[in-house]
Amino acid sequence: MKVLIIGFGSIGRRHADILSELGHLVAVVSRRMIDQRQRFETITAALDAFAPDYVVVASRTSEHRRDLATLAEAGFNGMVMVEKPIYDQGSEPLVGGFSRTKVAFNLRFHPAILRFREIVRERNVHAVTAYVGSYLPSWRPDSDYRQGYSAIRAQGGGVLRDLSHELDYLTWMFGPWTRITAIGGHFSKLEIDSDDVFSILFETEQVAAVSLNLNYLDTTTRREVLALTDSGSVRLDLISGTVETTEGIESFTVARNDTYRAQHLAMLAGDEEITCDLTEGLGTMVMIDAVERASQTGTWVTR
Repeated sequence: MKVLIIGFGSIGRRHADILSELGHLVAVVSRRMIDQRQRFETITAALDAFAPDYVVVASRTSEHRRDLATLAEAGFNGMVMVEKPIYDQGSEPLVGGFSRTKVAFNLRFHPAILRFREIVRERNVHAVTAYVGSYLPSWRPDSDYRQGYSAIRAQGGGVLRDLSHELDYLTWMFGPWTRITAIGGHFSKLEIDSDDVFSILFETEQVAAVSLNLNYLDTTTRREVLALTDSGSVRLDLISGTVETTEGIESFTVARNDTYRAQHLAMLAGDEEITCDLTEGLGTMVMIDAVERASQTGTWVTR
């Protein structure tokens, strides 16, 4: 299969490497000169000369809308995977005749998340607490964190969008949110203009209280979920790859690219069970908008 990667930053390079390892012919649309792959300067040129079957949109978040529109206007009708979140702002449906469109929330494919979801689906969950934090300057030690898109709000950066995996998998596991409130913004001395902390409280159709803290500040990387159920607590630790219940601890070994690889294999096989569909991906954008409105107004936002 011929695969086109739009954007060749760290995540675009990862997609290209994985899909090449899977045996597909990969080309790239990038403004940068690269030697190791076939490169095109524009999407239109790539569609004309390369004729891909599958396109992965891995450009800056602020460029996704434009890139998707370019694909649609050029008449591309193959498969599209869009890196999360689908847009930097807004939640309007896509216009175009793509055969299949998914949003790259790859953490859904983490085996510890899948096991945690399997357990909590069999229980009555009363409350959920989730936390994700890591220190932004340590993300890419070889580059200046102040220059990366995460630091720049206009490029779609900020912890609320960068770490939107949690918004996706919490609602995937516990149902759509019904009302939400939040406090967030740029609180630290990091030299960025995007948000670095968000504390969110919401209820879903299945759970009365879900709390979530996202930050760019924790010097000890953590990614955890605690579910309080009528059959005891269930703890998920994505850094250690463990799920803990009163019966014991289950451990899962996950290599760096495993969830991305599983996501692509599901996409190419037409497996709809786990991959984030377009409606869900747009729903995360609605949730992001509600979080920001709640934070700005100091009120609850109802769906």
